[in-house]
Amino acid sequence: MLSFNPRNLTERENYKLLIGSIIPRPIAFVTTKAEDGIINGAPFSYFNIVSSNPPMVSLAVQRKNGEMKDTTRNIVATGEFVIQIVDEQNVENINKTAASLPPNKSEIEPAGLSLQPSTAVSVPGITEAKVRLECKLEQSISLKTENGEPGSELIIGRIVHYQIDEEVYEDGKINADKLAAVSRLAGSNYAKIGDIFSIERPN
Repeated sequence: MLSFNPRNLTERENYKLLIGSIIPRPIAFVTTKAEDGIINGAPFSYFNIVSSNPPMVSLAVQRKNGEMKDTTRNIVATGEFVIQIVDEQNVENINKTAASLPPNKSEIEPAGLSLQPSTAVSVPGITEAKVRLECKLEQSISLKTENGEPGSELIIGRIVHYQIDEEVYEDGKINADKLAAVSRLAGSNYAKIGDIFSIERPN
């Protein structure tokens, strides 16, 4: 067994160990609205459930050269965002939104995606998603690097409305096969759901 102290590793070395070990990771495609009305869209795999009572999700966004990314800046400014689940049908187009664009340019249309109005927030979602989670900002926590500089923001969002395609909704549940969500691995690799097996939890 190899042994590493993360303090002796570079940020990139820590990154590679983490994204190669913590797999598969669900992918959130996040839409936000800038103060000038531009809709920003970006995928993130540092994403998960926080709570079901109340329904909350977490999103961690790394800073770039010490600066907040557009997604974080928009969420903090407006207090609203929409999370879309990435699936086999939309992953190719969503991957295109990872390209670096200036803040005054939207990633949505160049990626071949289309906007859909939300019900409970002013930020639209994308039509191509089977599941959209309309969120209000609950809390934003700045996470510091070893030298005390801001390294990323941990965003906690409260889900205020669900938009779910009838195709994937069955008796109050989501059909995993029909959702066909994809997950992030390391490098350029993604994974499909694959084989599903069951293990009964002990009493």
